[in-house]
Order: sequence, then structure tokens, then C-alpha cells
Amino acid sequence: MTYPAPFVSRIQTVEEQWTDYNGHLNMAYYNVMFDRAADEAMDVLGLGPAYVKERNASFFALECHNTYVRELHAADPVRIETQILDCDAKRLHYMQQMYHAEEGWLSCVAELIFMHVDMGLKKATPFPPDVMSKLQSMQEAHKALPIPPQVGHKIGIPRKA
Repeated sequence: MTYPAPFVSRIQTVEEQWTDYNGHLNMAYYNVMFDRAADEAMDVLGLGPAYVKERNASFFALECHNTYVRELHAADPVRIETQILDCDAKRLHYMQQMYHAEEGWLSCVAELIFMHVDMGLKKATPFPPDVMSKLQSMQEAHKALPIPPQVGHKIGIPRKA
């Protein structure tokens, strides 16, 4: 199967109740929107709700790092691109970029690592061979895409020596 590079989610809209007292999208809801887009990408790979039910396996977030670039406001349309960076037997490393869907500017970059989990044991377990093949195929489709400078960024306060 050929996978889109990057995977582009459906357009989402910033909901009024997701804005905070600063008048922009609250940081928690960036993750809601990223998670919804990730669900779409995972479903294309066969890792959606049916996978969890049929194979009694899922994936859990191990780490997430968001870099906020430009604020979004209520009613703004959002497009999210998902790009697989790496995977091994049990983990998936990917990043997402959130854009204003009409004006095209970058709002936020998320970098994540997920672990494949046996839901019965609640322990890490290798991806089945058919799933690993799909992950590797999508990773191959994404390997030539540029990686934004926010990926791999170490968080901290820069200090002069």
C-alpha cells in the first residue's frame, strides 16, 4: 500500500469552549486535536478501534513534547500533518504539525513516542508482523520529508556561559 507523505487529517475547528482567559486555544486542547488526527493516521494503518477490540492490543503515549509557534482562536480551521520518524519492535516515534487550514501558517509542532501494549497484561509487546510492515511502509514514505527544528529540541532555559 502507498501512504500519503505526510498523512493529512481532516479539517478540525477550534471550539469556543476550548479557549482560555487569554482568548486563545488552551494548551490542553492542542493535544485533543493532535490526538484526533493521530487516530485518523493510526486507523489508516489498521490500528484503530477495531484493532484494539480484535487483537486486545493498543498503544500508550510515553512522551509528548509540544512547541507552540502561533496562537489559534475560536472558530479557526486546523489541518494537522502526521509524519512517522522512526519505529522499532514496540515503539513508534512520530511528529505532527498543526496549521491554520486557510492561511497556512504553523501553529504548533508535537513530537511523540508511543509504546505498543498488550491490553490483557498491560505490558509492552512487539507489533505483530503485519502491523510492523505497515508502519515501516509509512515510515519509508515519510523519510524524505523535512523535519522541523522543533523535533528533538531539548527543553530548558538557555543560559549564557
